[in-house]
Order: sequence, then structure tokens, then C-alpha cells
Amino acid sequence: MYKCTIKVRGYELDSYGHVNNSVFFNYFEQARWEVFENAGLLDQITTLGLFLVVTEANIRYQHEVRLGDEVEISTLVKKDEPFIVFDQRMRLVNGGISVAKAKIKTVFVDGMRISHDIPPGIGPLFNV
Repeated sequence: MYKCTIKVRGYELDSYGHVNNSVFFNYFEQARWEVFENAGLLDQITTLGLFLVVTEANIRYQHEVRLGDEVEISTLVKKDEPFIVFDQRMRLVNGGISVAKAKIKTVFVDGMRISHDIPPGIGPLFNV
């Protein structure tokens, strides 16, 4: 399980004073980038000429997030060949309230946008 903490910034708010729903996608994506960075996989994927693209995204919003709040995103990575699926949970750091859940399905593609199986050596690093 990987964890990432993000502090809400003013420009991420909507007219109601809470984080705009579309920003949650950015938070979850940042957490996924950190998974690859922490696992030391960014260079390996780049060397292979591959990109990880989202093929399906499902977010369930549970609680508002406001300016100055900090959220922690927990990410569990699963393999569903040829996909890598990220089960993510976001909670407020102060109070632990669950604010959103996401299931993001991704696949590797090359420069020609052709999908590929999960490259050898990547899956075991995620225990998938």
C-alpha cells in the first residue's frame, strides 16, 4: 500500500468553497505518479517507450474537502492483465473522515497507441 498527502490550494475550490469534483481526479493521479516514483519505475517505463493511460475511472465522493485541509490518499495496486488497477481511498488527515474512493483502470501503450501487456519486472514490484 502506498500513501500520498496533498494540501488543498485555493485555486482548487469551486463557488461553494470546497474542492471542485474534477480536482479529485488530479489528487488521485498525483498519488499514482508517486506510486511509480517510489517504486523506482518511471525510468524503466520511459526506457521501454511505454505510457500508462487511464481506460476507466470511477470515483465515489463521500465528503467535502475545504481550503487548507490535508488529504491522505492510500493506493493499492492490482493486476488484471493487461490492466493495472488502482484502488484508491482519500481521507482527511485531521479527523480521518473518508472523502472519496476511486477505482482507476489503466493499460500500457506505446508511441503508436498500441496496448501492451504489463512489462516483465513491473508487476512483481507491486506484488501484482
